[in-house]
Amino acid sequence: MTKPRTGYIRPLDLKNGQVDMTHGSGGRAMAQLIEELFLTAFDNEYLRQMNDQASFQIPAGRMVMATDSHVVSPLFFPGGDIGCLSVHGTINDVAMAGAVPLYLSASFILEEGFPLADLARIVESMANASRQAGVPIVTGDTKVVERNKGDGVFITTTGVGIVPHGVNISGDLARPGDAIIVSGTVGDHGVAILSVRENLSFGTSIQSDTAALHGLVAAMVAAVPGIHVLRDPTRGGLATTLNEIARQSGVGMMLRETNLPIRTEVRAACEFLGLDPLYSANEGKLVVICRQEDADALLEAMRTHPLGQDAALIGEVIEDDHHFVQMETAFGGRRIVDWLTGEQLPRIC
Repeated sequence: MTKPRTGYIRPLDLKNGQVDMTHGSGGRAMAQLIEELFLTAFDNEYLRQMNDQASFQIPAGRMVMATDSHVVSPLFFPGGDIGCLSVHGTINDVAMAGAVPLYLSASFILEEGFPLADLARIVESMANASRQAGVPIVTGDTKVVERNKGDGVFITTTGVGIVPHGVNISGDLARPGDAIIVSGTVGDHGVAILSVRENLSFGTSIQSDTAALHGLVAAMVAAVPGIHVLRDPTRGGLATTLNEIARQSGVGMMLRETNLPIRTEVRAACEFLGLDPLYSANEGKLVVICRQEDADALLEAMRTHPLGQDAALIGEVIEDDHHFVQMETAFGGRRIVDWLTGEQLPRIC
């Protein structure tokens, strides 16, 4: 659908209008919002059917489904917004099984009074992210809550995908001796969000790394089909992600601080704010664990992809009945890299 239906009294005022309760009533105003904004932006053959669900063919194989709700504050931040983030986040959750993402659904909870211009900007960002990823949004839902009972807009996306034959990737498959690799610099997204939220300037623009990682994962799986673990280190950052994997697999981990890729400006910002970049969120990075003998081939494949150019071998899996994640520091000592306790930075994704 490239043109909205013209049966309404007047077009939706996307420049000056606001969301009101009628946009979630199920009546004419809601139909107009859906047709003139969502359907126009997300246009594809499944949405054009105008059903309450999407019917589609899927290739043979194991199906993966993931869902994620996005409540980021602020809604717009350096390098992205809640719209593209909601697409990237769910695509990445599907891709972390080694799966090929196929379709997305999107559910919106809108607050009465939210500017339609901002909503249109978010929807267009989602549409662009979806098209660039080649993963269409094929069904969705819209609800409106009263003024002061929401926070502008919350978005929940669900994705489905298919795992290629012969691929078996899971968080419980890390084994002592395995290599631990990260696809690039860590901590960018969390610091980018904080810089806007607190109106901080660090002398340089720190951008969110939000991105869809399924293309990188496909290249990795093609190079090394026997990857053991994939995980995107979002909330809780790299440190919490590695602790999750260590507990799932019943192993320990030893990191090397000098090998960790962290941007100078991110490290400086974290020092200024008293934060640890290992606990800062990422939205366009992944952690991969594989056999040590596969590490060089995997690093080479990752570094040929734009989203894996800064990939680095950061440590190895070890035997440890306590499932500790430890780090060899730059000064030759060791320290425990524990789970995140409390909430370092809420509302980041």
